[in-house]
Amino acid sequence: MIIIKSKMSQPEYIKKRKMNISKHIIFPLVFMLSIYCATGQQDPQFTQYMYNTVNVNSAYAGSRGHFAITGIHRSQWVGINGAPTSQTLSLDTPVGKNVGLALAFANDNIGPAEEFYFDANFSYSIKASETYKLSFGIKGGGRLFSIDWARGNAQDQDDFLQNINGRFFPTVGAGVYFHGEKSYLGLSVPNFLSNDHYDDIQQSLAAERLHIFLIGGLIFDLSKNTKFKPAFLFKYVNGAPLIFDLSANFMFYDRFRIGASYRWDDSFSGLAGFQITPGILIGYAYDYTTTELQRFTTGSHEIMLRFELKSEEKKIKTPRFF
Repeated sequence: MIIIKSKMSQPEYIKKRKMNISKHIIFPLVFMLSIYCATGQQDPQFTQYMYNTVNVNSAYAGSRGHFAITGIHRSQWVGINGAPTSQTLSLDTPVGKNVGLALAFANDNIGPAEEFYFDANFSYSIKASETYKLSFGIKGGGRLFSIDWARGNAQDQDDFLQNINGRFFPTVGAGVYFHGEKSYLGLSVPNFLSNDHYDDIQQSLAAERLHIFLIGGLIFDLSKNTKFKPAFLFKYVNGAPLIFDLSANFMFYDRFRIGASYRWDDSFSGLAGFQITPGILIGYAYDYTTTELQRFTTGSHEIMLRFELKSEEKKIKTPRFF
């Protein structure tokens, strides 16, 4: 796979981008960035991943019990030229009692590169107990990669660099998802294929590394109108620092959501959401970096919108918190 990924953690982004973050950043910043060493390439990651879990784990498809459309826009490290911007959209629905289907689309821009990807997700669930289900998921799709040579630091537009532009690369992944009404645990590998990606610094091929995700969460009823949900996400990539995302969210009167999260050695985030109607949820997240990059950016922003087509019976039930 030939890609430039946009949602690596901030220290890794600094390592990979080095002197190409911005044509307008002064020498001390360039020197600061250059002290890092390049590590593993990483897949995109959203702060509000918990609202679009099918992008992380294919076994989540259909688990909400009704048709849902979720979209997220992320502007990362606002104020730095060439910083990542991403959009993702998923369509998720159950088919019968045990099958779930989902389509996921995304667009990533970073420096001179743009990547569009799409995946079809299939899940099958079995009853693990009276209150829990175990779902198995697989996904398949591909990515389209393109480069705008007018941007970034690519200077040598040789035959190889021209040939990678506009190419298609397949993806195959799988996951398992153990879930009930108030807790969940999932393990997934979004892509087993170890293809190649384009390195914007070296202007050469590098290996795409296997990603392993572990997610989990619990919901506690603090009172009749207040729910509390701690959750976590671990992401492991061989040769790259471990990503650990810990979050805590509250839901009041089944309408207002507010919380915070911490990404290890990377950022603090604030999250908020509002259930406009039983079928429409809007959310916002702000990331404040804890790295040296905070001197040059005002932070990262995400906006999320989810539409759910619920039956009249499900509309009167408490909204799902995951």
